[in-house]
Amino acid sequence: MPHLALYTFGVLKSPLADPTPLTREFYDIGATVYQQISQHPGYLAHAEAAGGDQGMLFEADWGAWGEFAAPTWYDKGRTVETTALATTLSLWTGLRPAFDAIYTGLHREALNRRYDWFERTGHPNYVFWWVSDGVIPTWQDGVSRLEHLRDHGSAPHAFTFHHSFAPDGTPASTKGVGPKSDRGR
Repeated sequence: MPHLALYTFGVLKSPLADPTPLTREFYDIGATVYQQISQHPGYLAHAEAAGGDQGMLFEADWGAWGEFAAPTWYDKGRTVETTALATTLSLWTGLRPAFDAIYTGLHREALNRRYDWFERTGHPNYVFWWVSDGVIPTWQDGVSRLEHLRDHGSAPHAFTFHHSFAPDGTPASTKGVGPKSDRGR
């Protein structure tokens, strides 16, 4: 049975190593959000660096998830001291479980505050695609899908909640799935 891959990407207003209360708050909330999401029905796995520290993304060993990559529009630092991005790569059983995890609970609260932490880049900040059972998506897969979504819009290769597709490439029913701001577009 295919699994749904999800890649998220955001450019932070300040580097991850910034000692300000706002950055610490982002980390604290992020750790709790990840703990809640990892226990959500339909969640399968997410990319984790082997022994990685906060901000250590480009240098980390990501194992089967591949070498870390960022979209072409990311133009900030790439060292532990200068990296200013937040990104995830995860696997889900389907769209509904991913939607429920993202748009409820503490993650929903964090989304409501995203512009406290993230720049408004004008680029998409997430993308979905289907992978065969047993396939682990890589960071480069996520980047290329997000860039494809930016350049071409939703397609079976790279899509959003609002314009989603089933594993066979046919448009998926999105009734009741997708943020209210996406409905009716």
